[in-house]
Amino acid sequence: MSGVRAKSTVGNGSSERTTLAFVSTTGLERRVVAAAEEALARQKFVSVADVCIGIGWLHGRHVDSWRQGRAPELESFLPVHGDKLAQIPAYLQHWAEAQALKPVETDYVAASRDRRPLRFTSAGDPFTERAWRTHWVSPDLSAPQRERMAAPPDLVVVQPAGDWSCAECGGTGNLLIMDDHEPLCLTCADLDHLVFLPAGDAAVTRRAKKASRLSAVVVQWSRTRKRYERRGILVEEPALEQAEQQCLADEDARMRRRERDRERRADWDVDLQARVATEIARLFPGCPAGRAEAIARHTGLRGSGRVGRSAAGRSLDEKAITLAVVASVRHEDTDYDSLLMSGVPRDVARERIKSAIEQVLGAWMLG
Repeated sequence: MSGVRAKSTVGNGSSERTTLAFVSTTGLERRVVAAAEEALARQKFVSVADVCIGIGWLHGRHVDSWRQGRAPELESFLPVHGDKLAQIPAYLQHWAEAQALKPVETDYVAASRDRRPLRFTSAGDPFTERAWRTHWVSPDLSAPQRERMAAPPDLVVVQPAGDWSCAECGGTGNLLIMDDHEPLCLTCADLDHLVFLPAGDAAVTRRAKKASRLSAVVVQWSRTRKRYERRGILVEEPALEQAEQQCLADEDARMRRRERDRERRADWDVDLQARVATEIARLFPGCPAGRAEAIARHTGLRGSGRVGRSAAGRSLDEKAITLAVVASVRHEDTDYDSLLMSGVPRDVARERIKSAIEQVLGAWMLG
């Protein structure tokens, strides 16, 4: 029975007391490892927050709300606290070090005008906060990807769905920004000189944002999808004018490039799916050929965000391919979806169908 040592630190003035407690291997540890592997395959780095999302303890909208300054700490969204929560960073570190991942500490600031530091836990213990800020990074992560990982979040401006009033002037409007858990109008937030650029033209948006010294993403809450969705950006007017002129000047060239890229992507997608199907057949010789091709098409669909579209999937990483096969078996060969529809929690449903997945995979591996 393997295990990890979970460290907890209690600050007391200038001194710290560190306690090591042996934690045996548990179902929770296995879930942490599975979530970490999935996040690493998708983005080449993993954090404690990524793991909590992966095991179902956090939702992406919770993280968005916290990063936008609408929650005092991320822990407030979690279903567990104390010692059980403290096990997550310990399990993650134990696994990450075994994978030779590099720890990179990242600053977290709010997507609000004051850019205040964000807190993960209610206690705010320095050791715990540092563990949550740490990203475990693959050596394959490129320099531009590292920059994006460490970049502060965009300022976020909201298109409110209902009535509201500014916390400073009492006014209202069609846009607001949260500041210290209270809404401000753009005038009070010193953002009223910016102009709105609707989403739709990626080239204009990219160039306008790059040229603007100050910008903000505009989002609106979707009642049907239960999340904030991007509606456009706010940028300085001269930056928008410059971006529009640049796009007009090279419109023909960009159109020709888009057509070439479209043809190249179509050819590449077909090739990728064929290579994925071949790799599935190698790893699981008993998998029917038609099923391997269906899995390859599904996981390699452009824009799907599935593991086949990740860098690991495109490089035919065995773990990524196996994850794609497991996902297919989970949905096609077990009653997992029915369990979810009946209200069974995700982690409980996965535990129930675990043996069924292992049985199918075992048969496919034998050929």
